[in-house]
Amino acid sequence: MTRQFQLFSRHKLTENTALLNTSEHTSTLELSPQDPRRLAILCGQFNEHIKLIEQRLNLRVLHRGYSLEIIGEADMREIAVTVLERLYAETDDSLTLAPETVHLVLQIALGELSSNPVHVGGGEGPVLMTKKGTIRPRGQNQQRYVEQMLSHDISFGVGPAGTGKTYLAVACAVDQLEKDQVKRILLVRPAVEAGEKLGFLPGDLSEKINPYLRPLYDALYEMLGLERVAKLIERQVIEVAPLAYMRGRTLNHAFIILDEAQNTTPEQMKMFLTRLGYGSRAVITGDISQVDLPRGMESGLTQALTILEQVKGIHVTRFASCDVVRHPLVMRIVDAYEAWDAKQPAPRGHHVR
Repeated sequence: MTRQFQLFSRHKLTENTALLNTSEHTSTLELSPQDPRRLAILCGQFNEHIKLIEQRLNLRVLHRGYSLEIIGEADMREIAVTVLERLYAETDDSLTLAPETVHLVLQIALGELSSNPVHVGGGEGPVLMTKKGTIRPRGQNQQRYVEQMLSHDISFGVGPAGTGKTYLAVACAVDQLEKDQVKRILLVRPAVEAGEKLGFLPGDLSEKINPYLRPLYDALYEMLGLERVAKLIERQVIEVAPLAYMRGRTLNHAFIILDEAQNTTPEQMKMFLTRLGYGSRAVITGDISQVDLPRGMESGLTQALTILEQVKGIHVTRFASCDVVRHPLVMRIVDAYEAWDAKQPAPRGHHVR
């Protein structure tokens, strides 16, 4: 056993784990079953996963064999044990453990300790099928979001950047296409400059609008592969277009996603919502704290959330900073901006993405 995977702990890691021994500043646990493959996945390359846990919880994890010794404050030790249990369970049927997974498990465990907990949720939760593999939403909010997208004709996903709003919406669309529940996918964004003037863009119309739609293409490529996406676009099974192209259309048997909806005008939002045809679903995602419309212009997303609040058949999932699944700093940045905005007497300005 190399030093990279030497772990020391006094906590038995089983389905019903019980703390075996706890001193004033140290908790210990043992990994079971003892599997070198799972141990390597848990630690990560150069112990990156263990180091992330140490940094987030401000404690130390000493390594020796299949045991872990956790040194730190009592509350943080308890969270570390919970996190390590869940991550080791993840390695049972997984060949890798992404840093994003470690981060999210930490978020969930920390949320369970707070006054506004974020629970894992019961059962396995929904599973989305794509050509490149399965996608499982993590955390109660993401699970609820996916469930509502698959059961409501119109769904809203509202919250800060990095919470998986767009990615999971595209995953749902791909899942429904693969299961032949819909005949086509439409991915739509308003072509609004994000706080800076881009000036004249060379090329034809497609080349001019592609920069605004790049995040949607990236998600499709990851789930279906470059070649298949190109073929589906050529056959018009997948259409990626600016919002202006939706006027006058009725969309039947389609999964339609409006991304960056905070940058729609009230007129554009109404126009989009009334495009829904038979057998179609629409998902609207956005972050009302990042409006790039001209100052003083009302966001169509903000207005729609007020007008449609009591309309049956429409569901709104609201994400918060604790749901962020990007770099841990993103969550702290979101919190800092929200705290700053709360202190400002003037109308909220534009934030840089």
